[in-house]
Amino acid sequence: MRTLALLYHDIVPAGQFALSGFQSPDADIYKLDCRDFEGHLKRIAAVLDSPPAHSSEVRLAGRIRLLITFDDGGISAWLHTADLLEQFGWRGYFFVTTDRINTPGFLSESQIRDLHRRGHIVGSHSCSHPSRMSHCSTEQMDREWNVSTERLTQILGAPVSTASVPGGYYSQDVAASAARAGIRTLFNSEPVTSPHQVQECMVFGRFSVQQGVSADWVASVASGAVYPRFRRFVFWNAKKMMKAAGGEAWLQARRKLLASRTGQK
Repeated sequence: MRTLALLYHDIVPAGQFALSGFQSPDADIYKLDCRDFEGHLKRIAAVLDSPPAHSSEVRLAGRIRLLITFDDGGISAWLHTADLLEQFGWRGYFFVTTDRINTPGFLSESQIRDLHRRGHIVGSHSCSHPSRMSHCSTEQMDREWNVSTERLTQILGAPVSTASVPGGYYSQDVAASAARAGIRTLFNSEPVTSPHQVQECMVFGRFSVQQGVSADWVASVASGAVYPRFRRFVFWNAKKMMKAAGGEAWLQARRKLLASRTGQK
């Protein structure tokens, strides 16, 4: 079955970017207004093949399933996002940066347990959120996955075998390291609907949603429309080539550009 996964981050009240998650102009472009996110959910619900069923898996037309995922582990997951999802009978995938647990703006251990109790899926987003995961050494990759999954397993009292790759820097080595850590389902940021397997780990792509993305666009992607997915695929791969060519310099240039737009340093 094809899987269409949407990638969100923090869902916050209008303009309250400092409430949740990482703090930078780069992080802020991924933070959505609660009202906009609710609008996305309403439009998704309008194109469903069947009614919601209190599940993390939403069925679309034909043999397509939709998953709604959230990266970083910001406190907005517990304050706002889970409640909004549950209004529609849905559950989400929440991926937690474990070094940030119990720190300002991020989920606490009790909040993580509550999300799990309510039927949401909690997974790893690494322990330190390295800026370029695919460029880490094998030892560091293994530590990122092992430490984070062990911490979450301890908190939840249940094995954690789901994760997402931080920063969009994915490679076969990243997936192989995740597999060694016992991760069996790994999400990256590649805008594709067909999963692939690396050792014992199944790797799924996702379609990223940033500020300014309309509910109509989300609904068209969720409905299985080919053109918006194809456009995102072309754009992503062009950006991927620039990231590979520019390395760390590309990241620094991007941060400076975003900071200049917001007047931050």
